[in-house]
Amino acid sequence: MVKVAPSLLAADMLQMGNEIERMAQAGADYLHFDVMDGRFVPNLSYGIPVLKAAAKGSLPVDVHLMIERPERYIDAFAEAGAKIITIHAEATVHLDRALRQIRAAGCLAGVAMNPATSPECLRYVLGAFDLALVMTINPGFGGQKMLESCVQKVADVRRLLDDTGTDAMIEVDGGVNEKTAPKLVQNGATVLVAGSACFGAPDAAAFIRALHACKPM
Repeated sequence: MVKVAPSLLAADMLQMGNEIERMAQAGADYLHFDVMDGRFVPNLSYGIPVLKAAAKGSLPVDVHLMIERPERYIDAFAEAGAKIITIHAEATVHLDRALRQIRAAGCLAGVAMNPATSPECLRYVLGAFDLALVMTINPGFGGQKMLESCVQKVADVRRLLDDTGTDAMIEVDGGVNEKTAPKLVQNGATVLVAGSACFGAPDAAAFIRALHACKPM
């Protein structure tokens, strides 16, 4: 079944604990936790103290590091409670080493790709990651419309993983809603990140059920 990861960026931060549990009760699988440094992306978000609080909830935390030189902080985020740590292929010059560092810290390792980054960046780290994150928007801000060109990219990643016998999740982040989710899943996505569409839904449980019900081709 497709997994759903509500993005904490879209939550009411004054009610963070309640918001996380609301998503858990609605049937979410992960909590997506975006970390931004104002350099790799043009925005700032939150860091390790907030993660420590979020990790006390009942959802496993999927940490997406949109930061330069993420290897500097991998161990600290793992110690703070991350279950998955995803780093950008564009943000480190030692991708293989950093992915192995994530696993050594006891977390699942993910590789994120900006919209213009080729899936070929995955080829030489096959076996070193557990998740490939396809950004379907330019990262840094929530609420953006999905870039249609990235749907084919999801399919390209699916083909690469299947052709090489690589058992990794394909996560999609950006513009995910009830209309876009089916075609993303049909093209190979297995984890859907949804921010405002999930936290802002009139019925979050119904929204998550709709995404869970998406079927691959």
